[in-house]
Amino acid sequence: MSTDVKISKKKEFLPFTDDLETYLDQFGRRYSLPATYQDLLGFAESYSLDDKNGNPTHWATVLYPPHVQQDLYPRLTSIYSLLRTGDLHAVPHLYVERVDFCEFGNSRPFRVRVVNQYNDNYDHLYVKRADASRVYGLELEHLLSPNRINYLAHSGTLVEEHIAGIPGDAFIRDYLDRPDINEVRIAKEFVKFSERCFIRLLGDMRSYNYVIDITPDFEDVQYRVRAIDFDQQSYEGRRSLYLPQFFKENNPVVWLCSKNLNLATVRQYQDEERTLIARRYISEHQRIHLLLDCMKRNPREPENKMQQLARELGEYHQTKRFDSCTSMGDVVERNLEITLGRHLT
Repeated sequence: MSTDVKISKKKEFLPFTDDLETYLDQFGRRYSLPATYQDLLGFAESYSLDDKNGNPTHWATVLYPPHVQQDLYPRLTSIYSLLRTGDLHAVPHLYVERVDFCEFGNSRPFRVRVVNQYNDNYDHLYVKRADASRVYGLELEHLLSPNRINYLAHSGTLVEEHIAGIPGDAFIRDYLDRPDINEVRIAKEFVKFSERCFIRLLGDMRSYNYVIDITPDFEDVQYRVRAIDFDQQSYEGRRSLYLPQFFKENNPVVWLCSKNLNLATVRQYQDEERTLIARRYISEHQRIHLLLDCMKRNPREPENKMQQLARELGEYHQTKRFDSCTSMGDVVERNLEITLGRHLT
């Protein structure tokens, strides 16, 4: 169940290194963007944004002076086009309807709503301050999870596509008690999600940092839990931070798992997930090693946190293999090798 997990109130932003810039160039993640995070900070006023039911959100809609908006919005549709099609020239029927800003969280993101004027269909993109640890998290998600991640980075700016799904806190509040919910499938997916987080050391998966993707099946529905916040990729020192079940916000789902799954079934699902991750690891091992080398060559994370995490993982796995770690890249690499174990041979 939950524990008192302490997270840094203000996480340090880790700068990009030359190695990381080279990696991003090599794999098509780095582009010269027509607008930066700093450009979006030039708003003149803002007002709080409520959801469709009138409940307050953590977002505020921002307003720009007319001359700023006239220049900025076309550049944002160009970024959307680049993200979606690889072409900076946006089709003329796309326009920016709204820009929202969130002061809650480390990245203080902007959310841009782009609308197709022919059919009013809309999509979102997110513009954030670039942070190396977040990029490591995005890349590990792309390479080791069942989910593909689409993002661009350049000059202190990170642009990410919207990840669709029901926010975990809203799902727990509004869906978990419904009679038509398949509790066993939800419990299974949460176990697999927890396993993915721990193996690649993605932390702070409180309920508002992941979404539930619901897909109709021919007889029932399938669920997938997807992380949407990657700020805490191998940053904090406590091992429990990387286990979603230790956050009190997830207690209702933890109770659901306890009610519907016995230990043998939990271990079965964990083993299934490790097998899938190991197959992706083997398939993408060259790229993963390049990414881990970026993390290891220029460690910027707080050394005391790295040492604490290495020590706690060594105690957990009952091994001394973490004793020689000098960076979070080393810690992630060791944890992957140990937890995937026999699946890599």
